[in-house]
Amino acid sequence: MTPATVRWPGVPEDEAAQASQRPLPPVRSGDDLAWPERLAEAVDVVDAPDAVFAVSRHGRRTLRSGGTAPPPAVPRRDLRYELGSASKPFTALVLAQLIRRGLLTGGEPAVTCLRPDRAPGAHPVTLAHLLTHTSGLPALPADFLVRALPAWRTNPYARYPGPRVVDAFLRHRPRHRPGTRWHYSNFGVAVLGHAVASATRTAWEDLLAEHVLGPLALDSTGAWPGGPGTDAVGHGKDGRSPVPPFDAGGFRAAGAVRATPHDLLTFLEAHLDPLGAAPSAEALLSVRTPVLRRGLGHRHVHTTGWFRHPTDRGPMYFHSGATLGQQAFLGFRPDTGTALVALCTRRFRARDPFVATAYSLLARE
Repeated sequence: MTPATVRWPGVPEDEAAQASQRPLPPVRSGDDLAWPERLAEAVDVVDAPDAVFAVSRHGRRTLRSGGTAPPPAVPRRDLRYELGSASKPFTALVLAQLIRRGLLTGGEPAVTCLRPDRAPGAHPVTLAHLLTHTSGLPALPADFLVRALPAWRTNPYARYPGPRVVDAFLRHRPRHRPGTRWHYSNFGVAVLGHAVASATRTAWEDLLAEHVLGPLALDSTGAWPGGPGTDAVGHGKDGRSPVPPFDAGGFRAAGAVRATPHDLLTFLEAHLDPLGAAPSAEALLSVRTPVLRRGLGHRHVHTTGWFRHPTDRGPMYFHSGATLGQQAFLGFRPDTGTALVALCTRRFRARDPFVATAYSLLARE
């Protein structure tokens, strides 16, 4: 892997001005008329017990839902779905808000946030490193598999609580200097949640509610299961066997968020129009600002919360996620004013069409 080039985000000085002066692209009525058919086809392609595909075009929403299972008592579009790793953009926005309010800088050593009496060392892992997957931490702690194996098919993360995540981090010795290598790490983002909670003396769920859910009016989003009639039921690879609600254990900041399709469109619409989401505008602009390039020729671009890929007209931002029984995809394109949400209740399987279908819908224009 080639070295990553990382810089912690600030909003470029001209970014807000450019955003306010940039005209919205024209609405192409033919494309808008095609979206209901596209979304309905996508629902069929993913072949899941429940599936919802939703798009917002300049604030106009279109949703299609269906599935191989009988319709639930509560309409599919009104249920909350498990986001798994698609929770990470929420985590990025929490930290961006804390930075905007002057409560943190992003450069704090995680070890001193968790244990103020410990020296950070010459090259400490910072909050920024944890969020951008450049901390040197592996995807999961070294002993995760051993502890999780007895519950591998039900709730493996539940067997690895917060104190053990923190202890595993404090014992870990990175193989590379933080900030020089990119390696996707649920472990790292989980540690970030605990470090920020410790530094602010506020529970992670309360930070999420105060700095993201409240300001953006995401009333049907949270980090805890809501029970029957509130949350969609996940299923195994066979598409028939129900699985228990996902318990993120000590990895809440990395994958615990649940939300309805409409709340997720609201979340993405705020990213499309940051200046319309005051007082969150500065934070929303910062999380879509490129901060990291990696790979051959530094072709892979990342922000603090999103993967960023080029299209012929401009960049698209996206993140996917999965739990043991559900999958999610979130993405938006400022160039076309498009936000896309895709959700399904079937565990990822070999050659699964879900992410590819969602990605192609967002990228095709």
